[in-house]
Amino acid sequence: MVTTFFRTFAAMYQNSSHKIFSVALGFLVLLSTVSFTMEKHFCGDTLIDTAIFSQADTCGMDVEGTSITSEEQSCCKNEVEHVKGQDQLKKASFEDFNFDQQLTLTALLYNYINLFEGLSEQVIPHKNYTPPNLVVDIQVLDQVFII
Repeated sequence: MVTTFFRTFAAMYQNSSHKIFSVALGFLVLLSTVSFTMEKHFCGDTLIDTAIFSQADTCGMDVEGTSITSEEQSCCKNEVEHVKGQDQLKKASFEDFNFDQQLTLTALLYNYINLFEGLSEQVIPHKNYTPPNLVVDIQVLDQVFII
């Protein structure tokens, strides 16, 4: 009964941990391949707005309608950062590992799979033995007591 409980627990543990690791690795691959743009708007040295995937709001101090011949510099500036994700993914096969890595991986997987392997049923020969009925208590009859 105990061994079936441990086997059931081990199967449930391995199944749920497999799902959790699969989802976590899926998110890791997704996040490592996503590219995005982050834009920052500064007015002087003060950060006014930051935006990801869109344009940053301006402070309204931009000089847009002035004459083209004016040599004035605007006090506002925009900084744009492009964060590029990984664009090439490589599938690794078991043969890409060297022999030591293959041996370590094989031993690790074998031990993980058999982590909760139940103990073998021990045969107890006297488990169902019932002693004979007591006719006379020999110790009381002979008055021999261990003190």
